[in-house]
Amino acid sequence: MIALYYVVTYDVATDTREGQRRLRRVAQACEGYGQRVQKSVFECVLDEVRYVELVHRLGDLIRRDEDSVRIYRTQDFTKNSLIVLGKNLGLELGGTWVV
Repeated sequence: MIALYYVVTYDVATDTREGQRRLRRVAQACEGYGQRVQKSVFECVLDEVRYVELVHRLGDLIRRDEDSVRIYRTQDFTKNSLIVLGKNLGLELGGTWVV
């Protein structure tokens, strides 16, 4: 199966205890699929099955009227296609990629 590169970002409303709990659960879910590169940003290499799992899992965790999750599929994660400012926390995939 072919693996593709994804960037997952999220913004969870944390003004309530329930929101803080959702934030932790969303972060934990993402940790199972990729590498955290910023507080609410993960880089992931996923095949189709894992991608669908992640989308469903995150969809079950958030409140759609308060929270936001964005998943970007990228075509080219090479050092020729990215600019890194500051610490490089990205995955090493035959080249550096950080968003």
